[in-house]
Amino acid sequence: METRSNYAIVGAVVVALTIAIFAMVLWLARFSGASDQHFDIFFKQSINGLAIGSPVAFNGVPVGKIETIKLLPDTPQFVRVRITVAEDVPVLKGTTAAVEGVGFTGVSQIQLSGAMQGAERITEPGPYGVPVIPPRAGALGQLLASAPELLNNVSKLTDRLTELLNPENRNSIGHILKNIDRTTGVLADRSPDIANTITEARNTLKAATATLQRVDTLADSANNLLNSDGKPLVADLRRAIKAAETSLTRIDDLTSAARPGIETLTTRTIPETGQLVADLRDLTSRLGAVAAKFDEDPAGAIIGGRKLPDYAPPKPEKAK
Repeated sequence: METRSNYAIVGAVVVALTIAIFAMVLWLARFSGASDQHFDIFFKQSINGLAIGSPVAFNGVPVGKIETIKLLPDTPQFVRVRITVAEDVPVLKGTTAAVEGVGFTGVSQIQLSGAMQGAERITEPGPYGVPVIPPRAGALGQLLASAPELLNNVSKLTDRLTELLNPENRNSIGHILKNIDRTTGVLADRSPDIANTITEARNTLKAATATLQRVDTLADSANNLLNSDGKPLVADLRRAIKAAETSLTRIDDLTSAARPGIETLTTRTIPETGQLVADLRDLTSRLGAVAAKFDEDPAGAIIGGRKLPDYAPPKPEKAK
């Protein structure tokens, strides 16, 4: 009886300890997960390689796992992925999430990045009760998203190449290649002449370079000449200009002083001189007339001139 009682006591203690340990584990698990952060991510792309429990990394550091993967009922093109990360992970505004492959195994994970120092945490609840992290297209996602457009462009390019390489264009391309071949042959035949032309061009460039050097030397000499002999010449020229300006100033002063006399000469003296000349001309004409009289009849011109006989008209004859 005592042996059976001992077994019963031991069994009861073991069961009690097992129940206690199980309850403690559940409590610890609940306590440890209560402080985790939960976020939703809405992907509009394929999430191949993701599964519940797949890792979540932040800049390559594992920080959590995927908790739920579901399609949105009203918009099935979107996939809602809920992740769980540790409490101390700085999921700040500016953080984005992308699906990235892990090696070449075909397994994918969610990669978080983009948090800026000093930004606030993402805490505003989304439509499903937890904050939302904006998605971004990963390298594989971008490739898969652009694959249809890429294939469409390849198809268009193929069609255009088919149109371009029609029989007529192929014949034209064949003629062009023949002409290129012929031109290449001609160039090969004229290669010695081309080499001579290149040599002459090089010699011409050398001569031109030497000429430019001489021109530079001449320019330096001219510059030195202007700097050494040109400065005194410029100084003399400046002195001559100043002297000419002084002379012009004096001429202006003389002109200003002589202006009243010139005006008097113009307004009074010249008209009076003209009148005098007219009077002299009249006097000269009169003296000429007098001289003519002296030449014709000197005595008459002095005495008074010959008296012409009176003219008597003939008397009419009386009628018989």
